Amino acid sequence: MTAISSASAAFRGQDRGNRLFGPVPDVTGDRGYADDHPARVGFFTDTSVCIGCKACEVACKEWNLLPMDDAEGTVDALGLTGASYDNTGMLGANSWRHVAFVEQSRAVDLPMPTVGPPGAADGQRPLEDPPVVHPQVPASATTAEQSAPSQTASGDREIRWLMSSDVCKHCTHAACLDVCPTGSLFRTEFGTVVVQEDICNGCGYCVPACPYGVIDQRQDDGRVFKCTLCYDRLTDGLQPACASACPTESIQFGDLDALQARADQRLAALQEKGVEGARLYGRDETDGVGGAGAFFLLLDEPEVYGLPPDPVVTTRDLPAMWRSVGAGAAMVLGLIASAFVGRRR
Repeated sequence: MTAISSASAAFRGQDRGNRLFGPVPDVTGDRGYADDHPARVGFFTDTSVCIGCKACEVACKEWNLLPMDDAEGTVDALGLTGASYDNTGMLGANSWRHVAFVEQSRAVDLPMPTVGPPGAADGQRPLEDPPVVHPQVPASATTAEQSAPSQTASGDREIRWLMSSDVCKHCTHAACLDVCPTGSLFRTEFGTVVVQEDICNGCGYCVPACPYGVIDQRQDDGRVFKCTLCYDRLTDGLQPACASACPTESIQFGDLDALQARADQRLAALQEKGVEGARLYGRDETDGVGGAGAFFLLLDEPEVYGLPPDPVVTTRDLPAMWRSVGAGAAMVLGLIASAFVGRRR
């Protein structure tokens, strides 16, 4: 792991190979791995085909031996939130996968036929009724045209469910990794970010550093936990447990470059079909975290799914902070020096 000091080129913005923000062509090689390292892998979650079965949550807990907990993080407690079918609540130290249930209700204008005599629906009037010509319809119009049902607004409401399986984003610029003082967090040869629980000292610096609020501490010992992207399975040539369990292939695992190309094609197909609000989240390598290793296709604004609209790695402003500290220290030293000079005079 390359050390970065306050005087390094990275803090002056002159080291393109070791920056705290922006695109990184080879995030794994940037961490010191050899050129023959594996390709960076990740998740592409297509929320348009997620059915909310929570199979990914169950598979994650089973493989990683995570304890049962409720929405408040209480271990060995089965609590019902009463607000949704989603009783996991959010990502936590014991829930590394979380399927969000978002219920939307909006007004729609459904055309409904007016009430008419029997046979009006198929354009035929009863035999005992003579043909009636509507004053606004030409006399040459047929009986079927005269008796066509009119349309009216129903004032109904449409219910839509949005479901998405959330997980650690394995950011290109991971603030949690940058602030960890013990090296518990490290970048793997697959480009993912993993916590070594036996090295974590429970300082909690990484918790506020994460712009997504993913990392969480366990209440009993204070250590932090999050998704490892099943690092132990990757080393054995297996895909993560959650992706293996997903019945609709909403969670797709593979080389990150291939997933990004597949996501671009999927987005273009949905937009061509007129799906409003479809967008990719975490796909842009120029965003505040340099692109995510786990990105999503959403059908609405990120805030609807509980995701920040513009995440920014919290260590991005360290160079400016250090420059401000240096300028302030120089000013203080200048004032002290001027005071001593004036005293001597």
